[in-house]
Amino acid sequence: MAFNHSYQTAKPVMSTLETNKVLKNTYFLLAMTLAFSAVTAAISMTMALPRFTGLICSLVAFGLLFVIQKKANSSSAIGLVFLFTGLMGFGLGPMLAHYASMPNGAMLITQALGSTALVFFGLSAYALTTKKDFSFMGGFLMVGLVVVIISSLVNLFIGSSVAFMAINAAVVLLMSGLILFDTSRIVNGGETNYVLATVSLYLNIYNLFTALLHLFGASDD
Repeated sequence: MAFNHSYQTAKPVMSTLETNKVLKNTYFLLAMTLAFSAVTAAISMTMALPRFTGLICSLVAFGLLFVIQKKANSSSAIGLVFLFTGLMGFGLGPMLAHYASMPNGAMLITQALGSTALVFFGLSAYALTTKKDFSFMGGFLMVGLVVVIISSLVNLFIGSSVAFMAINAAVVLLMSGLILFDTSRIVNGGETNYVLATVSLYLNIYNLFTALLHLFGASDD
């Protein structure tokens, strides 16, 4: 899992026109990066790479997050975002290949994709329509992320299938909350940089998809 969220409470005053521009640029860049990730993931799947490829790609991508944050207002930010999402997609290839090799693999991946799309579009539409401020969720979500990360590390040594299911279920809930939180920040002027907004939403979708895929795969198994 990869997480990158800032919980700022100060919100600059933005006009409706400026907010709409940030939203438009964010969703356009998000769509392009998701498509690019799908391409790199498909390439990775055909290469039959070992499972640890995902870990290596995630570590490199995590390092890129710091560069993106520093370069968010520069012309190089767009290229860095595509490099980041391309790496994340490439690292996802071995996991997708693993699930695709299962008897109902194609259906599992399709279910995870469909469920991710439904959750994202449903929650985004709610946040955009109501314009409700979900900034109050920031502290709770941060604590939840820390607990999930620590639990995941502990379960690497324990290897409990029950804990694995519980952790991924928690990730689904947290990512759903973060979709509301991050979309609300854009709508209410808390996030004015569409590059950073794109990265946050991309990570929400990425982690939501992988958690759902793990849950569906474990249930099928």
